[in-house]
Amino acid sequence: MDKMRLGKTDLFVGRCGFGALPVQRVPMEDAVRLLHKALAADIDFYDTARYYSDSEEKLGRAFSHTRSKVVIATKTMASTRQEVLASLEISLKNLNTNYVDILQLHNPASLPDITDPQSSYAGLSEAKKKGLARFIGVTCHKRSNALVAAVSGNYDTVQFPLSSLSSQEDLEVIAACKSSDCGLIAMKALSGGLITNAATTFAFLRQYDNVLPIWGIQRESELDEFIAFEKKPPILDETIMNLIKKDREELSGLFCRGCGYCMPCPIGIEISWAARMMLLLRRAPSEHFLTDEWRKKMALINECTKCGQCKSKCPYGLDTPNLLEKNLKDYMQFISGSRHIR
Repeated sequence: MDKMRLGKTDLFVGRCGFGALPVQRVPMEDAVRLLHKALAADIDFYDTARYYSDSEEKLGRAFSHTRSKVVIATKTMASTRQEVLASLEISLKNLNTNYVDILQLHNPASLPDITDPQSSYAGLSEAKKKGLARFIGVTCHKRSNALVAAVSGNYDTVQFPLSSLSSQEDLEVIAACKSSDCGLIAMKALSGGLITNAATTFAFLRQYDNVLPIWGIQRESELDEFIAFEKKPPILDETIMNLIKKDREELSGLFCRGCGYCMPCPIGIEISWAARMMLLLRRAPSEHFLTDEWRKKMALINECTKCGQCKSKCPYGLDTPNLLEKNLKDYMQFISGSRHIR
């Protein structure tokens, strides 16, 4: 597998990273088998988080005897120095290791004050000083946070959503990390599953030599696809660019990433699903969303009070209430002509 240098960490890792959020849905033995196969294929970078239920434990089980062969990045949602260190202690136990390669703050609403001795940043710094974390980073859904973190010199890595659907403004994060030698990890490279032709976004991101995509992998067939791409990388040619253009035309302006930062809704609307319902119906297996249960969930949109909380919290500036209304209208039209309701 091609290797890349992850910014000033000087870590040399395979250019195909493993996003371990989905393995929390896989039974332990199946997850371990999947992770072993990934490592055998020379995939050596694994990204997880304390928030991902038992994902850390599965990595710990899989790599306890091959720890030196893998680079493990985890995340903490802690907001104070003490909480960061306590969270890391649990992560180390789960991962069956005495250090993590990268410890990241998990999408803080704002970047912490690096001068505050009790801040979450102070916790990162202490973990690094003690050798509990080799490097420190931050994950961001807000482009403004990612750009500031990238050029600040305070973080070894930044993690940010990047894919073939990314806007020119989002792609500025790539240049910012390049100029400051900050390692750049690309999350949501398949846009939460909305990109169904993985070759398009694989080829698109591969053009940037400082971007490390982490592919969310749950099934062996998904892993096999990325292993095949590494053996014969898709080329960003005219055919691929036309497919990307088509995706952008279909999704731009209506693209809810499903990040969930708009939640919870005061009246219980499952916004992160409802706001992208028609994309899911068109681009993913639809049976799950054509049930009476989901009809009732979507009908809750009629009770929306227009409080604006979801819109104000969207890191991508989407007009969420309008997006919900549009999805409800299209959904009702869709199911009225469907024979698959159950």
